[in-house]
Amino acid sequence: MDETKPFVAVVESDARKAPLRVAFVTRRTSPQVHSTDDAFVMTWPEGILRAAVAVEALAIVLVLLSLFADAPLEGLANPMQTPNPAKAPWYFLGLQELLHYFPPVVAGVLIPTLVIIALVVIPYFNVNIEADGVWLRNRRRRLQIFAVVLLALIVFLMVFEVYAVLAPTLLIGACMLLAARRPIRVSSVQRWLTSRPLSFWIMTWFLLTSSILTAIGTFFRGPGWSWVWPWSA
Repeated sequence: MDETKPFVAVVESDARKAPLRVAFVTRRTSPQVHSTDDAFVMTWPEGILRAAVAVEALAIVLVLLSLFADAPLEGLANPMQTPNPAKAPWYFLGLQELLHYFPPVVAGVLIPTLVIIALVVIPYFNVNIEADGVWLRNRRRRLQIFAVVLLALIVFLMVFEVYAVLAPTLLIGACMLLAARRPIRVSSVQRWLTSRPLSFWIMTWFLLTSSILTAIGTFFRGPGWSWVWPWSA
């Protein structure tokens, strides 16, 4: 114990401000410490119970869908007659759509490998751990980095003519610039956008891009992977 540090007995209920304390427990009191917020959430029953309810609800929905809607299966595969176009399952159609724009090594090897490496490496970096807004700190420096990254990504997509990815990139970039503005009167929408962390923007861009690529591969690709309108097929 540090003898040079003075210890003063005060009345304090915040355990973070006064971690060392003496509690006088009588018959009419309890050693409970009152706090305005809780830094921990119990896994049981809160987390596991919610996950169990979500799994059961999803299982019921899938069973109902299987009872009232048949799967769009085709006939037996014929190795002598390959369908045109030969489409992958829906969850791979986004990747197959990228093969239309990039070389096979880039779309089939490089991009998935970079995504997997990013998922493994990112948790080891201290990147926005507190999940605060992107523009709440170091606004000017972050705007410069964002402008360089966005411009490089736009040029890259325009060179390869990947307009299906360029559209959501411009949309997310415009929303981030809107969140970075400092108007005289701040609306509720801009206040909400400003409070979003970096992980929110990256995940939103990823989901939006994946949905667009999957929709194009499912409904707008015909023989030879050419562009066709769904109502003209």
